[in-house]
Amino acid sequence: MPPAPTPTAYARYAPWRRWVEIGFWVMNIAVSAIGNSITVRMEMARAGLVFHPAEPVVWEWSSALTFLALVPALVWFTRRFPLDRERWRRHLVLYAAASVVFSLGHVLGMVGLRELAYAWGGGDYDFGPWGRQFLYEYVKDVRTFVSMVAVIAAYRFGLRRLQGEASLLDAPDDDSPPVEPVERPERFLVRKLGREFLIAAEDIEALHAAGNYVNLRVRGREYPLRSTITAIEGRLDPARFRRVHRSHIVNLDHIGSIEPLDTGDARVHLKDGTVVPCSRRYRTALSS
Repeated sequence: MPPAPTPTAYARYAPWRRWVEIGFWVMNIAVSAIGNSITVRMEMARAGLVFHPAEPVVWEWSSALTFLALVPALVWFTRRFPLDRERWRRHLVLYAAASVVFSLGHVLGMVGLRELAYAWGGGDYDFGPWGRQFLYEYVKDVRTFVSMVAVIAAYRFGLRRLQGEASLLDAPDDDSPPVEPVERPERFLVRKLGREFLIAAEDIEALHAAGNYVNLRVRGREYPLRSTITAIEGRLDPARFRRVHRSHIVNLDHIGSIEPLDTGDARVHLKDGTVVPCSRRYRTALSS
């Protein structure tokens, strides 16, 4: 058995990725809430206003917790409608609308938490005229919305740089013939940390869809390719690659075994130990 490949920086980071991402948002929003609570209390005391010491804490933490609850929806939205070079103009209108929905969700959640906190303390929270107050909150929220979108986009860009991003080899700009078939490429170009190298199509063990990308699995490493699973399936050699699931394609040369399931589905075990789901729709074609 050949020795296992040396883990890349991305492979070492992957097991911690979810906890790092959750920790970042929790820590960032918590620090902001604590800092804002202190500064609001100091400003109100300096202005000579009468207030309960807990009020600034309730205001800032109700806002912060609502922002935190909105993070998963914002992550999904930015993945579903990315601001990439090809589609940013078309998606810009969607982002403008999303900022309004984001602010509305923030205001409703924030006011709801404040009303609960005031009621628990025996008081009553008055948000004020909704039209004017929402406009005031939206002006602040849109800056937070843009900042969070920018952070998410920068983080994903860094991940792709660390992980390596694949692309199809394009036809030459002049009239000279391409070095290989463009419609069914034999190699893929991978850019990783400022370097470029080629991977042979036959070395791809499996592919799986992930949002707007298809991850190419090569020697235990994955490289995202901006494409749909259906589009890339049409450019692979059908004698070597076979669709086994709506989100998965496998290289027949890398299949170790197929495990039938009682449901009619199956599990495809690759030679490196990776398990890929196989739906009953594709199981018969896989065995042929």
